[in-house]
Amino acid sequence: MTLADTALLACPDCREAVTWDGRMRGEWLEEGWLHCGGCRASWPVVDELPRLFREQEVRGKDRLLRVIYDGLPFLHDPLTALLTPVLQGVSEAELREGYVSRLELGALAPHPGGPPLRILEVGIGAGANLPLIARELPPGLEVEVWGVDLSEGMLGCCRERLRREGHRGVRLLMGDAHALPFPDHVFDRVFEIGGINGYRQPGRALAEMVRVARPGTPLVVVDEQLDACAHTLRDRLAFRLLTFYTREARSPRALLPSEVVDILEEQISRFYFCLSFRTPPVEPVSPIP
Repeated sequence: MTLADTALLACPDCREAVTWDGRMRGEWLEEGWLHCGGCRASWPVVDELPRLFREQEVRGKDRLLRVIYDGLPFLHDPLTALLTPVLQGVSEAELREGYVSRLELGALAPHPGGPPLRILEVGIGAGANLPLIARELPPGLEVEVWGVDLSEGMLGCCRERLRREGHRGVRLLMGDAHALPFPDHVFDRVFEIGGINGYRQPGRALAEMVRVARPGTPLVVVDEQLDACAHTLRDRLAFRLLTFYTREARSPRALLPSEVVDILEEQISRFYFCLSFRTPPVEPVSPIP
């Protein structure tokens, strides 16, 4: 992350702007602190990775899943590719195709004379969705991709992917989905894949995603939910194993903020739902008679 990128960051406690104090490598933040100009909180940057979250707030399912992801992060993507067709009868690629169109990335267009286009992935993990984003964007369109995750191990795998595959314009930071470190209404697309059922307060996380999205922005949330078909004992056991961390693995549609529109819930595979919705557009201002 560069010094210029910190202009988009906000204190997760009070949402005021932060300033940088520390060591840099060229234009890149290396080690130091981000200081809030409002509540005076300070947030460390370690090994070029901002850590904008409260450790004491990481508890319950959040803490359990972080331990797992930090333990063997390099196994996550290979196991997903291996087990998805075995458990669900579709490939990982087919599963991802079930939600990427809902992001409407091909409809993105520059803001005339305005801020850059920005996409936020909450729970970016090892960055498996980055190739999909690159493929779906209109040719030549400049877009910033921001990735937030609580697992340092998974973010390490994502950084390795960036070096290996050469994805440009990606900013990574450690943050909590329940208190996103950004100001209001700054992202043109927001999505979260495979994590909402594991959050300690999924309704609060959904509200945060809506808060940081611009008016009219499509948002997409995907996670586990058993479809309505008749299932064998093997299917039910496999699903229970996949969702060991909760007994409430289902779409959080009922927890969506009341202001969102165009809600669509789909079952995109045997074990996964896709919930897409949109922030309300800006109401046109009526001329004064």
